[in-house]
Amino acid sequence: MDRRRLLSLAALAAALPAAAQASGGGEKTEKKKGGGLSYLQLPTLTATIMRVDGRRGVLTVETGIDIPDVALRARAELLAPRFRAGFVQALQIYASGLAPSTAPNAEFIAHELQRETDRVLGGPGGKLLLGTILVN
Repeated sequence: MDRRRLLSLAALAAALPAAAQASGGGEKTEKKKGGGLSYLQLPTLTATIMRVDGRRGVLTVETGIDIPDVALRARAELLAPRFRAGFVQALQIYASGLAPSTAPNAEFIAHELQRETDRVLGGPGGKLLLGTILVN
């Protein structure tokens, strides 16, 4: 068999599954990563901290917002970049004042991020949920 034919056949075989999936072939089921229908999961937040030895470390926080109101949740999904920006800013301000070898205060972080949630939403209506708080 000619080399060109073999290579073109191999390229065609590799491209068919990708083309079928891109054209809508196969089932499309929307899966949420976690939580229920009223839960809006946000990307992981990170902030820089100082370690005991003087090197920099990372404070990582997983968050989500529970919004039972359907209309408010639809609006909140559009505002996700603003939530992330506000949360990262509040977390970075907190982390900059955190003394080395001090464990983060989960209640204070939750309070500050809940205040930021209410500010972005324009009032109460969403409950901030904290996941993992990790210091590395």
